[in-house]
Amino acid sequence: MTEGARVVIVGGGFGGLTAAKSLRKSPVQVTLVDRQNHHLFQPLLYQVAMAGLSPAEIAVPIRSLLAKQDNTKVLLDDVTSVDLVQKQVLCQEGPPIPYDYLILAPGARTHYFGHDDWSDDAPGLKSIDDAVEIRRRVLLAFEAAEREPDVSRRAHYLSFIVIGGGPTGVELAGSIAELARHVLGRDFKNVRPSETRVLLIEGSPRVLGSFDPTLSVRTVEQLSELGVQVRTGTVVKDINPEGVVLNTGEKLLASTILWAAGVASSPLLAKVGIEVDRAGRAKVQPDCSVSGHPEVFVIGDAAFLLGDDGKPLPGVSPTAMQQARHVSKIITDEVRGRGARAPFQYVDKGSMATIGRSRAVAQVKNLKLSGTLAWLAWLLVHIFYLIGFRNRLLVLFDWAWSYVTYRRGARLITGGRLEPGAPVVQQLSGGSPSIAPPPRTDTSSVAVTSNTEPAPQSTARA
Repeated sequence: MTEGARVVIVGGGFGGLTAAKSLRKSPVQVTLVDRQNHHLFQPLLYQVAMAGLSPAEIAVPIRSLLAKQDNTKVLLDDVTSVDLVQKQVLCQEGPPIPYDYLILAPGARTHYFGHDDWSDDAPGLKSIDDAVEIRRRVLLAFEAAEREPDVSRRAHYLSFIVIGGGPTGVELAGSIAELARHVLGRDFKNVRPSETRVLLIEGSPRVLGSFDPTLSVRTVEQLSELGVQVRTGTVVKDINPEGVVLNTGEKLLASTILWAAGVASSPLLAKVGIEVDRAGRAKVQPDCSVSGHPEVFVIGDAAFLLGDDGKPLPGVSPTAMQQARHVSKIITDEVRGRGARAPFQYVDKGSMATIGRSRAVAQVKNLKLSGTLAWLAWLLVHIFYLIGFRNRLLVLFDWAWSYVTYRRGARLITGGRLEPGAPVVQQLSGGSPSIAPPPRTDTSSVAVTSNTEPAPQSTARA
């Protein structure tokens, strides 16, 4: 391995992997640590959840991506803390890893706003495991409806609620509707697509709050074309296995509930003692370093930094990748003894969200697109940002074919049949399904909005 400054990178997402690649020609020793052995292309994670793609199509081993970099090694481990004084990264399994420079890119996690007990009934979407579990629940709901002769019980099985109207929520809701349309009608005999009910709940006045209001309207229109009902300004008070309870007391029944309402940064930063905001993001200096520790950088979803407009930089993959290149340049320049540190300058690449096949919205500065043109732009942008996958043209063809045909291999149900998380219905004496929410010690309401926490956008899982 090349002799030189020791650079440790925590996290193999868009930010961490880009940093490692950017340092390939620098006179440094790079060690990348991640609890997973693969880099995940998160913008298409919802497609795995909706049985449009298989997990292996959106993930690639980190080692294979960095195998040709002589100055880089990869460790599979869980980072538990960082000793900022001794300059060591502490891991669950291996010995402490010393560093001269540290790049923290641990990403984000699903945030339930103090209601972590809701995670069992309403899983979030941040990992392949999450996606496979959501796929299992959705497909089991279809299977349960297929064998259910009672109309009211079948309606319950075919009811889906997505909480959170950000890009992930919009993508999930639209995909469920399309899955029902293209799979129920073809693979099942006793249920029809028209029986499926998909409800998208958003706490703020409109979905896609970070987009132009006209695109929010267009999004609702396109979701409605797919049969998705959208309820904005709606506050969720409770979630249980049979549905959700609103602060008005209204009970909404559904066999499958999905959470897309918020994310928070990795708890690692708070453990380390770095100053964080209420979402757990590190408050970094203009050059992405930590106050008092210029050798430590935080990038991606884990970093809180204001842009030129005075607003926090979005938690999207272009942000993480641009920060990674900026930090890598600082390290390279300092190791080579040249240049002063410059502040990070974010270049806005725009925002995109897909709603369904040939349906999407896109915003790049003053340019606003919707429909098929926006969907094509979304597809090309995502292919452009691929890191380490096969030839981009082959990937484009493979994904497009899977997306259009709903390839049957992606609709495998794994992880057991009627395990926890499968549809459950209680019956009243009259035979209709009801909600019987368990008592909770915390009865506070949660205004479900994708804007109260930094939410990854469609181009955005850093």
